[in-house]
Amino acid sequence: MQVRPIKTRVFKEGENLADFIITHIPKLKNGSILAVTSKIAALAEGRVAILKNRKEKERLIRSESEWQLKVLPQWWLTVRDGTVVVNAGLDNSNADGKTILLPKDSFTSALALRKQLKKKYKLKNLGVVITDSRTSALRAGVTGVALGYAGFKGIKDYRGQADIFGRKLKVTQTNVADSLATVATIVMGEGSERQPLAIIEDAPIEFSEKVNRKELRISLKYDMYRSLFAKKMKIKGSP
Repeated sequence: MQVRPIKTRVFKEGENLADFIITHIPKLKNGSILAVTSKIAALAEGRVAILKNRKEKERLIRSESEWQLKVLPQWWLTVRDGTVVVNAGLDNSNADGKTILLPKDSFTSALALRKQLKKKYKLKNLGVVITDSRTSALRAGVTGVALGYAGFKGIKDYRGQADIFGRKLKVTQTNVADSLATVATIVMGEGSERQPLAIIEDAPIEFSEKVNRKELRISLKYDMYRSLFAKKMKIKGSP
């Protein structure tokens, strides 16, 4: 598998994302996966705010998430789109004094972008993944997460198959989408690299025209980490 970041100019708020990508990536190999940072996807949608004080920020955090738990004076653990994220994904880095929200619906954004790019590049197989960065409990630093994706199956299910000693696997599944987002995040960088795009080639994935946006979600009833958040954790829209 090969992963290559694409250096670009600074993306402007309200700019056409597909045109921006095509300008910086004239050609794309069939079977590629294009990783797009959520920041430029959000900027393309105009998902930007100017916050005057902490109260305005807290109101926005609550409106942008399904569940919230304040853990430090300026930090909230929240749940949005089936993932745990700090402060509902509000981000001030590389934002020129503004606050950038997450895309409104990253699966819809990925699907629309894939449709435009498939037509432009004339490809049969193409994957698109909208990436973001996430912290992990008890671990320093961030890794990647797929907020939305299109063109491939986001999970590989080993349940029912045998391991190398013939033991039948009961729970093992590989999170393909987040794994791709992580390798892209490594090469994209988090600072001034100006690399909001990455091309992934020869990835061991299964392309698919249809994506189940709930395939990576797990019901709170079966989530082993639930008790770390709250004894009575209720998330709007949770399975």
